[in-house]
Amino acid sequence: MDADELRALQAPIKQRYKDDPVAAVVTLRAKGTLDDGNIACKLETGRALSAAGLHPATGGSGLELCSGDMLLEALVACAGVTLKAVATALGIPLKSGAVSTEGELDFRGTLGVAKDAPVGFRNIRLRFDLDTDAPQDKLDQLLKLTERYCVVYQTIKAGPPIEVKMMRT
Repeated sequence: MDADELRALQAPIKQRYKDDPVAAVVTLRAKGTLDDGNIACKLETGRALSAAGLHPATGGSGLELCSGDMLLEALVACAGVTLKAVATALGIPLKSGAVSTEGELDFRGTLGVAKDAPVGFRNIRLRFDLDTDAPQDKLDQLLKLTERYCVVYQTIKAGPPIEVKMMRT
């Protein structure tokens, strides 16, 4: 696909978002399940593809993985693994558990339709559903330490500087 094909593909989408800004806001989600026997989190991606591409809200086919979905999946995976590791370290028994996250994107920003629309997630919500008999004070500690040690969570939360380079080869 060249630039003209991309513009042609996205033109009606951009016009739709100009006419109806609410249509540009899409909620992405990712889910995972804590592994019963290991310090791991199994992701439910619903896709077997490894190629990344445009989200359908920007003209993609939906056959490739969306990087926004992958970001949420990375947060689910990291938070699930971190929670499982912390629970294991603290001796907090978990019968089962699930991790989910969701966040809204306004694709007008990504497509350059509205300068006031942000590029990126407006917000992200992370949730843990645990089946455990642990007392609330232990669960509070578990959540606090999971937040503290989850690399992806801390990276997103802190918004570290990112160095971007372009090199000719």
